[in-house]
Amino acid sequence: MFRRVLVANRGEIALRIIRSLGALGIESVVIHGREDRLSLPVRLADEGYSIPREDPLATYLDIEAIVSAAKEVGADAVHPGYGFLSENATFAQRLAEEGITFIGPSPECLRLLGDKIAARESMSKAGIPVAKGTEEPVSDPVEALEIASDIGFPIMIKAASGGGGIGMQVVNEKSEFESALRLCQGRAESAFGDGRVFIEEYVDSAEHIEFQVISDGRRAIHLGERFCSIQRRHQKILEEGPWLTEVERAEIGARVVAGAEAIGYQGLATFEFLRSKDGEFYFMEVNPRVQVEHTVTEMITGLDLVSLGIIVSSGIELPISQDQVTLNGHAIQARINAENPLTLEPSPGKLWECHWPGGPGVRVDTHGFTGYEMPGAFDSLLAKVIAWAPTREQAISKLDAALDETILLGVDTLIPLHRAILGEADFIERKITTDYLVEHPDLLSGGA
Repeated sequence: MFRRVLVANRGEIALRIIRSLGALGIESVVIHGREDRLSLPVRLADEGYSIPREDPLATYLDIEAIVSAAKEVGADAVHPGYGFLSENATFAQRLAEEGITFIGPSPECLRLLGDKIAARESMSKAGIPVAKGTEEPVSDPVEALEIASDIGFPIMIKAASGGGGIGMQVVNEKSEFESALRLCQGRAESAFGDGRVFIEEYVDSAEHIEFQVISDGRRAIHLGERFCSIQRRHQKILEEGPWLTEVERAEIGARVVAGAEAIGYQGLATFEFLRSKDGEFYFMEVNPRVQVEHTVTEMITGLDLVSLGIIVSSGIELPISQDQVTLNGHAIQARINAENPLTLEPSPGKLWECHWPGGPGVRVDTHGFTGYEMPGAFDSLLAKVIAWAPTREQAISKLDAALDETILLGVDTLIPLHRAILGEADFIERKITTDYLVEHPDLLSGGA
């Protein structure tokens, strides 16, 4: 097992990783810039390591500076969390060259899964269903339009690299295609330095369902599914689980396990799918890291996913088997983003008063506290409030009560939007697709 781990992240996920490291008896060192020098992760880690930069983001994106920090503090491994360098194959390779473990998959796996075209092909070969689409990048507008017409409109143009909804465009008609193609290529080149795009069948009125997998490089298991269809700008804001029947879970679960084992995956992974209104599953991508919503799975399985990810990355065999995984009750997570609940615009600022909820079945993962200055340079996620109960109906009621108890003065948050969703009839009746917020505009207009 590792002796000392450098945490190359910030905010709530850095604090979450520090907690698992402490529980495993591993020393923690967390990097930080000026904006985070007084943050909870820095204060609660065994050591903080300053990487000051004019651009706050550069602290967490400077590969050589982080590798140098890991060497200087004597870290055996680096945990990247999510975002920043968590899916960067070059970062993982540089650490390997220095004899430092990257807590996550190998550089080869990261390169494969970072190329959505190659990932589609690999997962298809492993028996995972994929939507109709191109097996090679498209660039010529005339040829690409012919392919799109054969697939049938509407179609989706997607960047081969990157994620987060950047470089994705739904095209409904032939007349819109060429301009959308150029737009996606430009966005992909600008955001990822890779202008390659591909075409995929657009799955309309779909549910977004993801499977949690963990693998030790040889043997993989799945830990059930999460339902993540309530999104804004392709970013999830509310997640829950379980969602599927036992038969569906067993079928798709066996396929994602086969997919992970086929590429020798090591660490935590999330296999993301769209489920059509006809009940068909279509592979989207693999997220090769811990997910923001891993908490939902922890609540319904009773397992510490972050610790398991650290354990298997150290070379220890997966300590649990598939038949030891049981799902109990229902959990729902609300992402408490510092955003205006109507416009969804960021709302950084100082937390003049901060009170988080508690009680049986309520969990809060946050780096926020009274007096904390929420920076404007980073992601707007301030906290995650998770409620567990024996049934979905009870979990909804418990989460609503927990959000009602929460006091946050100084910044706007999505709590009013979350509470409106929790009381909305279609949500309660599970009539939810990725178009949920579009189809319920009253939720984003204060009921007007």
